[in-house]
Amino acid sequence: MNARSGIVAGGNWIVDKVKFVDVYPQQDALANIHSEAVSNGGAPFNVLMDLARIGVSFPLEAVGLVGDDAEGRWILRECEQAGIRHHQLRTHERAPTSYTDVMTVRTSGRRTFFHQRGANAFLDVDQFDFRHTHCRMFHLGYLLLLDQLDAPDAEFGTSAARVLAHATEAGLMTSFDVVSEDSHRFSSIVLPALRHVDVAILNEFELERTTGLAVTDDGIVRPAAVRVACEQLLKTGVRGWVVVHFPAGACALSAGGEWCESGSVRIADEHIVSTVGAGDAFAAGVLFSLHEGEPMEVALRTAACMAAACLRGSGTSNGILPLAGTLALGNEFGFR
Repeated sequence: MNARSGIVAGGNWIVDKVKFVDVYPQQDALANIHSEAVSNGGAPFNVLMDLARIGVSFPLEAVGLVGDDAEGRWILRECEQAGIRHHQLRTHERAPTSYTDVMTVRTSGRRTFFHQRGANAFLDVDQFDFRHTHCRMFHLGYLLLLDQLDAPDAEFGTSAARVLAHATEAGLMTSFDVVSEDSHRFSSIVLPALRHVDVAILNEFELERTTGLAVTDDGIVRPAAVRVACEQLLKTGVRGWVVVHFPAGACALSAGGEWCESGSVRIADEHIVSTVGAGDAFAAGVLFSLHEGEPMEVALRTAACMAAACLRGSGTSNGILPLAGTLALGNEFGFR
């Protein structure tokens, strides 16, 4: 592990087509689009771009599928310009590049998503080759939004769990992220993956769906309840940290019993342009800190600053500043 350096990320590669509207309309009604933007989307794309934008010195590598179309070529150019190695970001000849229409209400930043699964639906175990990477960490996302990887596997539970097991066997520290799907599939898809990860990153909704335990009361996250739910995930098999983020802050629990609570950056409402990508920016901060050997408290603060920086941009990553500027947001606005 000490000889390894870098983060490889795989899963959903998406073009986010963000439209800022005056109001989210009722069905059959009209809303006005005031502006539009195109940005990176999906866990690996967002995390790697965020890490590139803070200026990490270690390698970044991509794994996934894009379509043979303008959007796929745009993704490859973005990776090239950001210095992300993309030899395992391959082109699917028949499926289009995945995209999401993100309808963002201009006054509130609230988002609604219309998603085309595209080439991501065909990403499978054989697209991941860990034999030749020298990276230290592997991040997979989003579970529940990868058709082939979410499929059952007789030995590992799911194909995603098999991929994570292969990464572990190759000597990488593993982590995953989950999409906030309103379903009851969490136990069948997320739980098998937990046995093969060092770090599980979820929000409070995903934590409740995965464990079946309530961690909120009247919309307020209760850290004591979060800790109980994290303990359950660690018993399931997570080897390192369970990290849970929510608008007011984050909590983390290690397999060794270390517990940490941290508030989010108290960024003023007038500085918030969009919330799209904030969860992935938070995850990028956690992974960066782990890669650099930072303690849990520092990791949560760094992650909170990256999420806050993301809120200032119209797209997923264009609000992210170089590391010093990103961390300075915590000093400027303070923490909850």
